[in-house]
Amino acid sequence: MQRLAGKVAIVTGAASGFGAEIARMYSAEGARVTLGDINEEGMRAVAAPLGQGALAVRCDVSRRADIENLVARTVERFSRVDIVVNNAGYTHRNMPLLDVDEATFDRVYAVNVKSIYHMTLAVVPLMRGQKGGVILNIGSTAGIRPRPGLSWYNSSKGAVNLLSKSLAVELGPDAIRVNAICPVMGATGMLERFMGMPDTPENRRKFIGTIPLGRLSEPKDIARAAVFLASDEAEFITGIEFPVDGGRTV
Repeated sequence: MQRLAGKVAIVTGAASGFGAEIARMYSAEGARVTLGDINEEGMRAVAAPLGQGALAVRCDVSRRADIENLVARTVERFSRVDIVVNNAGYTHRNMPLLDVDEATFDRVYAVNVKSIYHMTLAVVPLMRGQKGGVILNIGSTAGIRPRPGLSWYNSSKGAVNLLSKSLAVELGPDAIRVNAICPVMGATGMLERFMGMPDTPENRRKFIGTIPLGRLSEPKDIARAAVFLASDEAEFITGIEFPVDGGRTV
């Protein structure tokens, strides 16, 4: 049985990595999916095999107008929004905290945190009108167990994790569930930025040595968590930090 049959989902940062796999898995589980990303070519390549149940919309999540357009296009095409996955993310390169310039700091917070503000203002009135919904924010283990060299990124993900809990408390009476999924570092386009060193087998082994289950996260790991938390199986789960980390934060 498809666990998301009849649902309509928006997934940001859907051109690659975690977001692309979440979009694919949501589609396989019966959802109609709107993919949002600034990488139009990559996003459309992900959407094309998903057929008529997928819509690709260019979206810079740091821009309020882009988020509002993303939501409006979804409602125009699919009539409703049941699930939102705020997955788009940005990081500064691993470096001493005093070396991160203000423009980079602002971009980290605009993409990782302010985007959730924009999306919340756009979708919560719709979800209230529908008498329910699910919001999933992709936080990070960086917001639970910070690593040196990523202080400003770590703090942005700490904000995402706590914001998810606060939204869950405030929106619970509206039957809107909000949870944070917290991946450990994965083999995505941002891996080398996180490591702060060349992505070599030796450097990977050093980091993997800190993960009890002995590997990096993979997009399928995050997507499986996102399917479960969006499904009716998780109807009584809200306000949690859901580590998908192989034991990294234990």
